[in-house]
Amino acid sequence: MKHQSRPAQWRLPQRLRAILILLTAALVAVGAPLVTSGSASAGTTLGASAAEKGRYFGAAVPAFKLSDGQFAGILDREFNAVTPENEMKWDATEPSQNQFRYTGGDQIVSHAQAHNMRVRGHTLLWHAQQPGWAQSLSGTALRNAAMNHVTQVATHYRGQIYAWDVVNEAFADGGSGARRDSNLQRTGNDWIEVAFRTARAADPAAKLCYNDYNTDGVNAKSTGVYNMVRDFKSRGVPIDCVGFQSHLGTTLPGDYQANLQRFADLGVDVQITELDISQGSNQATMYAAVTRACLAVTRCTGITTWGVRDSDSWRSGDNPLLFDGSGNKKPAYTAVLNALNAGGTTPPPGPVDTSAWYVLLNRNSGKALDVYGASTADGARIT
Repeated sequence: MKHQSRPAQWRLPQRLRAILILLTAALVAVGAPLVTSGSASAGTTLGASAAEKGRYFGAAVPAFKLSDGQFAGILDREFNAVTPENEMKWDATEPSQNQFRYTGGDQIVSHAQAHNMRVRGHTLLWHAQQPGWAQSLSGTALRNAAMNHVTQVATHYRGQIYAWDVVNEAFADGGSGARRDSNLQRTGNDWIEVAFRTARAADPAAKLCYNDYNTDGVNAKSTGVYNMVRDFKSRGVPIDCVGFQSHLGTTLPGDYQANLQRFADLGVDVQITELDISQGSNQATMYAAVTRACLAVTRCTGITTWGVRDSDSWRSGDNPLLFDGSGNKKPAYTAVLNALNAGGTTPPPGPVDTSAWYVLLNRNSGKALDVYGASTADGARIT
């Protein structure tokens, strides 16, 4: 629809138009969802339907499978986000101290950029898959090495990562709600906070997430994470999101959505980061329920399945994904797509509607302070 023209004084100066173009390019570079109308594939694939709701639908990707034509074909058609399975973990990126290797991660990022996909960086610090040299360190030496690792890797990918799993699986299973005993934890209880602050300094634009498993419902472990996030938010520690792995069996916690919502109410985004569900008579029903839960929580920004085909899964015996080993869509796929197309609540904050740009202006300096897609008395529409 053609917008009604505004008087000349409402038009932005050429300099600010140039700023807006640069902002648009930057948003695309980091994977910000650009909400457009008239997409030919809207509603017919997982990624396109999720994008209509201001969300992403992604898959975990090993670099070597990008040369598998069937795998890459499904990935490129159906998904609009990727998570490297192992290529950005500590043992892969820093096999020898201060000797960094980014080959696999760079390959995945390049593929994602070529296909307009977001990238979730996974993971900067984890008690597992540490290189041998790091496992031999402790105390201050390990702390310094870990933070140097965060700085170097996040800096290498600066501006290319939508969200980082800064810290992965740092809480213990069981009923204590306590931190996991690990070599990182033994460097001091503030190591997670320091990791988030370090990641923010290295890549200010990336969303910074904490990621864990067995936190899908309200339980001691998820409450331990909740208390940490609440503390971080109260003290200004830069945490933007919490990832819920959701490696599910045959039942979904009855408070799954409520658990997502209580975290969102702290002021962080929530993301379903490693979804897979055991195949059974209710697999499709559970996939649909997880999808609806995300859509019902305004700050649930997206879903990632841990793999593409059943044969790609670390749980291949459970056939837990949306495509079978031959690449065929399963009933669970149809259930997810139908749930996405049925819609949900308002989109999460962040999507930028390119059909209606506004720039909030500093009345004194005339500098662009913010870009958003809604009318305001303090805004000037670009026409």
